[in-house]
Amino acid sequence: MSRRAVNTAVIAAAVAGVAASVTAVVPAHAQGQEKCYGISLAGANDCAAGPGTTCAGTSTVDYQGNAWTFVDAGTCEQYGSASMMDDDLYLPDGRTGSLEELDRDLPA
Repeated sequence: MSRRAVNTAVIAAAVAGVAASVTAVVPAHAQGQEKCYGISLAGANDCAAGPGTTCAGTSTVDYQGNAWTFVDAGTCEQYGSASMMDDDLYLPDGRTGSLEELDRDLPA
């Protein structure tokens, strides 16, 4: 095998290893979970609370649409639904959780 072929094979293996490790980097607490927007109480979000904020605990409005909290995968859009009315997962005024950022309940 030529030197060039060997170098190409080594580089390809290294790139594949890096790609595999990057895709596998998921925080342990987030495995099997999804980001759910619009369900956090003020100061209780996991991250992404809009412009002027840094991360976890920085939302300033209850149910802020651009702040998310990790929830079990497949449950986000159930938050606020009639099936959760008796649970602690009830959201007021017909709001529901969303897998995408919302334009509601944003701080003034």
